[in-house]
Amino acid sequence: MTETAALPPRPFIRSRALRRFLGHKLAMLGLAMVLVLTAACFIGPHLLPYDELYIDLRARFAPPGTGTHIFGTDPLGRDLAARLFHAGQVSMAIGFAVMVIATCIGAVVGVVSGYYGGRVAAVMMRVVDAFLSFPSVFLMLVLAAFIKPGPVMIALIISATSWMEVARIVEAEVKSLRDRDFVQAARMLGLSGRWIMFRELLPNAIGPIIVAATLTVARAILLEAYISFLGYGIQPPLPSWGNMLNGAQQYLQSAPWLALVPGIAITMAVTGFNFIGDGLRDAFDSRTDLK
Repeated sequence: MTETAALPPRPFIRSRALRRFLGHKLAMLGLAMVLVLTAACFIGPHLLPYDELYIDLRARFAPPGTGTHIFGTDPLGRDLAARLFHAGQVSMAIGFAVMVIATCIGAVVGVVSGYYGGRVAAVMMRVVDAFLSFPSVFLMLVLAAFIKPGPVMIALIISATSWMEVARIVEAEVKSLRDRDFVQAARMLGLSGRWIMFRELLPNAIGPIIVAATLTVARAILLEAYISFLGYGIQPPLPSWGNMLNGAQQYLQSAPWLALVPGIAITMAVTGFNFIGDGLRDAFDSRTDLK
């Protein structure tokens, strides 16, 4: 029996992975956290009487639960809930944009390097090593200092420091697949290297890619918050969770909710995506047998 014939049908593999994922308690908790946070960020602003830029100087530093200000107000009297939800749209949009860009770049580099091997892999992996040798935060701060910050540019800057891990994962996976029977059969049929890489190898490496992409979202949200907190990211009056923390640091004693509210949102988002990534990793691992 050939190796290809011995493999179970793909629909069976996918249904089994789905059952494992649905049976992963932390993954379900993470999914619930992300869904709740996403719904709040994109539906919540339509349910509030204020937008993120409305200023009411009479309501400065109102604590949570004051009137219609469910999360309180900031030093200018702006509704914290409205700013939090709008900031969530910005931060999560950056996270998903980074996921797409970094995953695409990393997948292409990884599949080309893993398929050809030899000198091609040596050169491409040394480029990956060169990027990894620079501290990502330092590199982002340098790029942000010379480029006008905005959601698009911040997403591109974070993507430039986030694709290397995906490339390494895909390269290792493709190396383990390139000598399999289905690849040899494709070569014997005269199919091009491009076809084999992107139509045969890449779909069979989709599990690790999905896991890496999910974890990339969490990392991107955290990095955006970090550089915005340092003042090099999203600039006011456009809110992000990072610059909300930046503006709250001088009021930690008098108005702690200004830091707690965006801090809890960042924690929920990062923890939720990390839990989902862990669940996906276990679901695609054929050695895992969740009960």
